[in-house]
Amino acid sequence: MENFSYRNKIFFINFTIDTVFLSIPTTPPPATFLQIQYESLNLRSVQIIKIMTTERHPLKPFLPKNAKIMMLGSFPPPIKRWKMNFYYPNFQNDMWRVFGIVFFNDKNHFIDIENKTFKQNEIIDFLNLKGIAIFDVAMEVVRENNNASDAHLNIVEEINLQEILSQIPECKTIVSTGGKSADTISKILDVKKPEIGGFAETEFNGRKIRFYRMPSTSRAYPMKPEVKAQAYETVLKTI
Repeated sequence: MENFSYRNKIFFINFTIDTVFLSIPTTPPPATFLQIQYESLNLRSVQIIKIMTTERHPLKPFLPKNAKIMMLGSFPPPIKRWKMNFYYPNFQNDMWRVFGIVFFNDKNHFIDIENKTFKQNEIIDFLNLKGIAIFDVAMEVVRENNNASDAHLNIVEEINLQEILSQIPECKTIVSTGGKSADTISKILDVKKPEIGGFAETEFNGRKIRFYRMPSTSRAYPMKPEVKAQAYETVLKTI
């Protein structure tokens, strides 16, 4: 299994206030504020040390040479939630159920129900057959709440889209699989973010690109897998 890479970034902010509470947790979470107070000229001066633990992307981009579509999420969930060593490994994420519905009319086609995991080899073989690339928009992140939520995910380093696309020359379709991913892709491509289920067309580094925005397959996004599959089918069935 690939390993997560962590490193700390420290930022110092100084200001003066009348009252301050001292709070130093014994087991700091990934983003921690340590407050140190001292007396100076009858005022309390506070130095906030923000220790930010960043994570590097643990997986290599999945780039079949025949890829015509690339799906981009945000960043993998914490490794404790993984059920396989591949993309969308959280059993509560419905991406591979959506694929099962779209291509086989069976949401459990890629699911190992008995062991509550995914059929990783079958997924990889199918993606290679269809020419579907998969990666994420973030290379390095900070998790503010130490969970899988995009709402608390700060991107430190974005994907080098030009370098990735150079490895899959036939790819002219990019699919975002969530809100954070859609925001980042639209910024990189310098194009207006489409509505969910829609697409925008642009040119990037001399290549015509069609950018689709799909609904998140996370269970946090309140929509049944069958309904999400209808949106994904509009792009997946084009290959």
